[in-house]
Formats: sequence, structure tokens, C-alpha cells
Amino acid sequence: MSDNNRYNLRGVSAQKEDVHKAVAKLDKGLFPNAFCKVYPDYWGNDPAYCNLMHADGAGTKSILAYLYWKETGDMSVWQGIAIDSIVMNIDDLLCVGATGPFTYSSTIGRNKHLIPGEVISALINGTQAYFDKLKDYGIDVHFLGGETADVGDVVRTVIVDGTMGCRMERSKLVTTENMRAGDVVVSLASYGQATYEDEYNSGMGSNGLTSARHEMLKKEYAKKYPESVDPNLPDEVIYNGKYAVADATSTPLNVGKMILSPTRTYAPVVLKVLQQHFDKIHGIIHCSGGGQSKCLHYLPAPLRVVKNNLLPIPPLFNMIQQSAGTEWKEMYQVFNMGQRLEIFTDKDTAAGIIEIARSFNIDAQVSGYVEAAEKKEVVIESEHGRFVYI
Repeated sequence: MSDNNRYNLRGVSAQKEDVHKAVAKLDKGLFPNAFCKVYPDYWGNDPAYCNLMHADGAGTKSILAYLYWKETGDMSVWQGIAIDSIVMNIDDLLCVGATGPFTYSSTIGRNKHLIPGEVISALINGTQAYFDKLKDYGIDVHFLGGETADVGDVVRTVIVDGTMGCRMERSKLVTTENMRAGDVVVSLASYGQATYEDEYNSGMGSNGLTSARHEMLKKEYAKKYPESVDPNLPDEVIYNGKYAVADATSTPLNVGKMILSPTRTYAPVVLKVLQQHFDKIHGIIHCSGGGQSKCLHYLPAPLRVVKNNLLPIPPLFNMIQQSAGTEWKEMYQVFNMGQRLEIFTDKDTAAGIIEIARSFNIDAQVSGYVEAAEKKEVVIESEHGRFVYI
């Protein structure tokens, strides 16, 4: 069965084509090529400022947290889900140069019969604890509360989302309009252990979890936890892997914790990069949905991005590929593959960015370059082949 067929049967899409079609006619904001929509300053009505608001969440990663918690009793996974929802918002906003202060409101929908108050408490307290940690690194987020709804007829287990906003000076915005031929791409690792992380991070992020969960975990979980599966899915795409969540790996984490690694934020890194190199930053891309082809959607002109020196693929993504037999072209398009943030700049500035990243114990390197082309495209030249995305 092809990868696309498996995605479609599971009710997910690697590229969310229908979503892009639905919003195609909406206003693109003040800077259409910006990574996030930029609004006029509705709050202050100052033409020198702009408003940003972004909504995202942990996605189906919360289902795996539920399964892991039920299997092990480990409540710490819920704090990780709170972090995922925050980082999927804040790291998108970083890509337009926003470094705070931010506001944040959480939205939690649960099946009360399965998700007790102690889980809600872990999510909410985990949110505040993470904001306290970010503040130590110069990132200020104000937690404004949110909504917790009992919606068992809608949600089988729990969904954890959030909305983040900020007001910033337009002169400090980063858009992708300055991407140009001659730029280099600096990729920042999504795996390892940053100075502000408590343990090894597998690099998972919060994209591709439906595929990772079903391709890696054993069929027995479908029978043991039917609430973790859409009952309309055909059996051949449900939990067809070989691993139990407690199985050991080549990393410090077991299988479940590898997939559940909290999404790494790059906020402390980007804050320093912008403080030192703002004028030389031509674009920042969060390689979330779309993986290493993500930048394709933000190229301001017919340009070709060639990535011929990506960081080594960490163990998790090799495990996913081996379990699923997914074609490598699809892997690079669905998963971040070990690098979840990339910065477009000139060759001289790249060295300074790499130095800043490594000061936080995050590996980074020049992974590619930008050149003129007849049409927009991304080329991956890897040990597994050459792949073109248009």
C-alpha cells in the first residue's frame, strides 16, 4: 500500500491540500510572504506596530500520551503535551521575528470519562511551569487562562490546543521577501539535549504523529485502547508496528518517550540571533507540517533551495522509516528528519548563527543554498537519494 493511501485511509493528509484550498481566498495580511499572518495594529492603532495571533496544538500526540499514561502511570507525559502546544505556536511566531512578550490561552477538549481532573491539572500547571522556564531565557509569556470543555461526543480522549498573540514593531519583522539567490540555509538540530531541556530529545516535534504511532506500535494497543483509534479506520492501517511503548532503544528513551519527546523550542536561540544578526536574516522557516519541503511555500520568487548537507538523521526517524517502509522522499516531506528550524542568510552570518546555536548545545550547520531557477522548487540531496519538491 502506498504512503498516500495509508495517510488517506487514516483520515490525514501530509500536505493538507483541502485546508490550503479552503483559505486560498482569505486576506494574506500585511506581508503575504511572512511565515505567519501579520495584522495591522488593531489594539494600539499605531502604524509603526503590528499584531500577530497564532493557533496550533499538540495534535494526535495527545493520544499517545494517553496510551503511555494508561500503560505506565507516568503523569509527566502530560506536561510534555502542554509544551508541544506552546512550542507549535511560539516557534511559528519566531519565524516572523516575534520574541515576545506573548499572551497565551489554552483550549482543552476532553472526554471526562477517560481524562480525569489530575490530567487537566498536569496540563495547566505544566503550561505555567514551561513559561517560568522560558522567562529564565528572556522569553516572556503571559498565561491568560483558556477553556476546558467536556466534549465526549466529539473527542474520544483529549485534544490540547492553544492560541498565542503579541504586538511588535514592524521594523523588527522578519519576512521571507528577502530570500535571494546566494543565500545559504542554516539548519538547527531538533534532537540531542539543549541546555534548557531536562533530557535527551528525539527530535519528534508535533507533526506526523498519526503515522509514527500506527507504524511503530503493536496491534495489541488497538484492542486494549479502542478509544485511541477512529472506529471507522480499516484494520490494515491501525497499530501495525512491532514496538511496545516500554521497549528500549539506542537512545536514553524508550519507544514511547521517543515519540513523545516534547517539541523543542528555538526561542532562546532565535532571540540571540535576532539581537546580533537581525539585518542579515532573510527568512526563518519552522519545518513542521511539510518537513524539509516546508520552505517551498514561502519562496518570494522563482528560486531553488538545494539542501545537500543536512544534519545526520537521528534514530527515531530511521526507526519510523524501517517500521513503515515509507519512501524516503515522503519521509523528508512529512517529518523534520532531525532539523526543525532553518535560517536563510549570507555565508558570513551563518558562522555566527551556528556559534549561537551550539552555545545552547544545539547542533547546527550550513545545510544548503539558494539559487535562481525558472520555478520554485526544493531539492534534497541525501544519502538516500535526490528528491525534488515543486
